[in-house]
Formats: sequence, structure tokens, C-alpha cells
Amino acid sequence: MLTFQPGALRAVTHLIARRMGSDEAEATEVADHLVRANLAGHDSHGVGMLPTYVRLLNDGLLVPNQTPETVLDAGALLVIDARRGYGQRMTADAVRRAIGKAKEHGACVLAFRNSAHVGRIGTYAELATSQGCAFTAFVNVADNRDIAATYGASEPRLGTNPFCTAVPGPDGQPMLLDMATTTIAAGKARVAYNKGVPVPDDCLIDPTGAPTNDPAGFIRDHTGALKTFGLHKGSGLAVMCEIMATAVAGGQAAHEPAKGGVLNSMLAIIIDLAKIGDPAAVIASVGATRAHVKSARPAPGVTEVLTPGEPERLSAARRNAAGIEVDETSWSDIRAAALTLGIAEAEFEQASRANT
Repeated sequence: MLTFQPGALRAVTHLIARRMGSDEAEATEVADHLVRANLAGHDSHGVGMLPTYVRLLNDGLLVPNQTPETVLDAGALLVIDARRGYGQRMTADAVRRAIGKAKEHGACVLAFRNSAHVGRIGTYAELATSQGCAFTAFVNVADNRDIAATYGASEPRLGTNPFCTAVPGPDGQPMLLDMATTTIAAGKARVAYNKGVPVPDDCLIDPTGAPTNDPAGFIRDHTGALKTFGLHKGSGLAVMCEIMATAVAGGQAAHEPAKGGVLNSMLAIIIDLAKIGDPAAVIASVGATRAHVKSARPAPGVTEVLTPGEPERLSAARRNAAGIEVDETSWSDIRAAALTLGIAEAEFEQASRANT
């Protein structure tokens, strides 16, 4: 494992995004988003995504500096088509617009369609909660092979289809749930494969539908599938994320012809707490719920009962202090992707040594 300061990973990501064609603002947004995902402990959505982004660019399936299409702007209803734009920028800009609409009307329903990989959904939830808003989002994954098997299925039919919800909490610490509807995200299987370690039990099935801990088939051979979590409950939520992001929001669906890219669509609801009641009372109630949950006696082998959002904050505190670990295979892949863009080895090395 290699260890980098967050500033070094931001510098490398910024360099690659700029060389991909992104302007300064977009490259900065992408770099900040990916490194924040690593800091939060979600390496599946961090800088390890860069080789995929370079591939999507080369295949014409990711468009830097894209101008999104506003399909509908009707007060509290906003429909935006990202047109394969860089997901981190397209999504953040759309959520910012939706927050503005919520401040005006009390709430906004955002139908956000057809973006290149949007990354960690929790980042957009944090954006909303920082502005005093509650946030809920249903997200799907399309334009590629199906990778998630629903309950009772022995082969995949959906993507990882994330669900996210958040509300502001005391001391600027929101209560935030951000999760794939699969037991693990696809990127976590990629990280395990690159590290040469197995995935946990009950996460993967092989091509026959039998359980497996070996991510090689899923990542290298594109066989088998991720399992949805929680038996029929997680499976049902995965299906509803697909429906909300496609039938309702109008994004590309898993069953439509795929080009081999990564397209995300999202139906999000943003509520301005100041319009629905007293924001301070909401925050106090969140704090009381957090305290009540954490007052439970920890189970054997558990040091502390955690609530949604706490694992990410604890990870960020550790990694800001000690650095972010990246496995050697992932780093080699990032370096190779950079070189294909014409980035000189010396330029890449200089960026990787940044500490600010």
C-alpha cells in the first residue's frame, strides 16, 4: 500500500482532469469530490475511478465542460439532462440550482438525467445540508452490463442503484445515509481485486448463482453479480431506485441498449427546513435521536454504536492526519491512464508529491 497526503491526490486528479479537457472549475470540482470520497473511506468512489473516466473519455462516453439541458424549470420542479457531462460537476451544479428553488418555494423535486458517473451521492447530500436543507435521492446506474442480482435471481438485472438521505444535525454534522443497494459497491469489489483479497461473505455470486468470495470473475472476467442487501428489502429498494430514476426522472434504464459507459440518473427531493418549521428544532431533534441511539450498550466486539454519517467523519479525521492509502495496482492504473493523456512521468511524479 502507498500513502499520500490528500493534497497530492487532489493535485494528481486535477492534472488528469485538466488534461482530459476540463476547465479549471470542473477539474477542481472533480478533484475535490474524488478525494473527499477517499477521505470518507469510500475508496470505491475515489481516485481509483480515474482510469475508468479516461476510458469513458476515449470512448466518447464522458464529455468534459458539457452544458446541461434544462428540460423543465417549473417552480418546485426542475428537470435537467446532463448529456453525459462530467458527473461531479453536472450533479453539484444541478443540486445547487435545486437548493435555490427550495429556498424560494420550500421544496424542489429534481429530475436529473443521463450524467456520466456522478460519484459519491453523499457529497451532494452534504451540499444540501450545509444550506439548511434535507435531501433524499434515488439513483440508478445504466449504459453498461447489469451487475446486481435482485432477491431470488441467479444473474444480474440492475446496477448498484444508490439511495441517499440526509438532514442537518448539531455542530454541522448531518445525519446522512448513503448506500448502494448492493451489499458492497462495485468499486469495493474492484479495490479488493486490486489488493488481492477476498470480498466479505454474501456479497457476490458466480456465473452459476453460487456464492463466492473471489472478486476476480466479477472484475476481470465480467461474470457473476453483486447481491442486493437485506434479502427482499434491499432488492425492493434497488428496483424502486431504478423506477424513480428512469420511469419518473426520465433517465436511461438498465434494460435499454448500452454503449459500455456509466450513466447515472437521479430523482432528488430537497426541502428547505426554514420553510417547513424551525430549523433549530429540527437539528435539536436530530441530535436527540443520535444521542438516544448511541446510548445503547455496544454489542460484543463493538467499541461504539455509530449513527449514519459517523463512519465517514471518523475516517476523514484519520486519513487527514495519517494520509490516504492507495493499493499499488490502483496507483499503477492511475499512472498508466495519465500517461495515455500525454502527461509526462516527471509531471505526474511532481503532482503526486504535493502536500497542500
